[in-house]
Amino acid sequence: MGFIKEFKDFAMKGNLVDIAVAFVMGGAFGKVVTSFTEGMVAPLIGLLGGKDLSKLEWELKPVVKDAAGAVTDPGVIVKWGVFVTAVIDFIIVAFVMFLVIKAINSLKKKQEAAPAGPSSTDALLMEIRDALKK
Repeated sequence: MGFIKEFKDFAMKGNLVDIAVAFVMGGAFGKVVTSFTEGMVAPLIGLLGGKDLSKLEWELKPVVKDAAGAVTDPGVIVKWGVFVTAVIDFIIVAFVMFLVIKAINSLKKKQEAAPAGPSSTDALLMEIRDALKK
């Protein structure tokens, strides 16, 4: 029974719950960024290049079809447009995470910069200490 209690204590610690929430939100945010990149950024880039970015590819070996039109050899195709789209996704997510961490660090610095005076208990103990020294 001690193992289950220990696991429950571990699972309910604030940091682990925070990480779980961040993981779920990160997954949802990743979907939003992918949708943004595929639905808005890629077509705009494709408008400049005349082709959809995610459909750009490099054919190393052509696809071979028989007389009936069935594929006999799938060929070798490097889909570099999909890779570029994924890199754009990563850059957007990394930039947003940078901004979030920068904001959190600036809030921490403000909290650290504000000098907290001694609590009422500490102040009372310091008065007693000073009175005993006399």
